[in-house]
Amino acid sequence: MNQQDLGAIARTIVEANMYMVLGTADESGQPWVSPVYFASAEYTEFYWVSSPEARHSRNITIRPQVSIVIFDSQAPIGTGQGVYMSAVAEELTDIELERGIEIYSRTSLGHGGHAWKQDDVKLPAPYRLYRAAVSEHSILDPGGHPDHRTPVTP
Repeated sequence: MNQQDLGAIARTIVEANMYMVLGTADESGQPWVSPVYFASAEYTEFYWVSSPEARHSRNITIRPQVSIVIFDSQAPIGTGQGVYMSAVAEELTDIELERGIEIYSRTSLGHGGHAWKQDDVKLPAPYRLYRAAVSEHSILDPGGHPDHRTPVTP
């Protein structure tokens, strides 16, 4: 398959799912994974809302490097495909919060959820808006070794 076909597979997976698995690590490197509802911008920025007290949020404060996987957990055995990503995550503030909450709210509404405003993710609210800026995407090569990830550009 060519790069364009592989990128289309990655886009389809992201667009077909509402949850991603966020991998973080604490100061000692102890890993932690969490499923989170997400919104995406151009397949390179992923937004989610979480409590700053959640373990993955505390981990991001200490170690912002994260990994992300998006996949269909209902795929029959042997047919699953996922998008694997490396990213740097952060809690959003100021002008970035304005843009991010608009993207997140639009996606939420599109999935039947409610509208989000900046006040929903700023003190004294219990939640914050986070963004992961993706530096690398890959998928399992559909024509190659079953455990070989191929870099893609969605």
